[in-house]
Amino acid sequence: MNPSLAPITWMEWLGRFSYFTGQASLASLRALGRPAVSAGQLYHVLAGALPLGFVAGGALGIVVWLHLHGAVATEYQHKVPEFLALGVVLEFAPLGAGLVVAGRSGASLAAELSTMRLTEQLDALETMGLPPLKHLIGPRVLACMAALPLLTITIAFVALGSSALAEMVGGSLSWTQYHTAMLRGLVQAPVVAATLKTIVFGLLIAVAGCWHGLNAPAGAEGVGVAATRGVVWATLFVLLSNVALVKVIQLLT
Repeated sequence: MNPSLAPITWMEWLGRFSYFTGQASLASLRALGRPAVSAGQLYHVLAGALPLGFVAGGALGIVVWLHLHGAVATEYQHKVPEFLALGVVLEFAPLGAGLVVAGRSGASLAAELSTMRLTEQLDALETMGLPPLKHLIGPRVLACMAALPLLTITIAFVALGSSALAEMVGGSLSWTQYHTAMLRGLVQAPVVAATLKTIVFGLLIAVAGCWHGLNAPAGAEGVGVAATRGVVWATLFVLLSNVALVKVIQLLT
């Protein structure tokens, strides 16, 4: 399961990483049979991400409202809630959730597993016949995949709520008018697809963190290196996969 730490070509690295991604995906499916362990990992991911999600959602809703309110002509102000809802639900909330979890769990997973590698806990598991891929990686991957849609929904609701409050304070529409206008532009299929695409974000974030944790450089400094690489690669995967997934969703819906 553990690739050699010797220098390899990028093609070899890509092959090993792709193989690890496939194995981690299968392990996450097997983790469905261990709901208690997976639920514990899910709680761990959400407990750290939800506070950031609330802050990000609140700030996002107000900032986007300020931009649109100032940029849209007076006669089109009734369109602001519709534009804002589309931007938040289809893009800002999913991407924001992905970046929040990438920044926190990407580092956490890499640091946790690299520490276990350093203290030889992973070797002990393998000696006892307990594959780390099944007992450690699978539940963590499943937890990230489940956490991302939940966090996306939370950020979207908070953002839409904060934008409505901003409208009540500085705009001209009533709550009923604003709420009706927000719902007018949202179509079920794209909204569901935009939320579900974050499952892919969760998979890539978990795989990036676990990969760099398992393959951290030797020594105590390797933990810090693994955590940094976990964040960088998880963030990169979220941004790149988002571009591809948006295009796929547009073609399918």
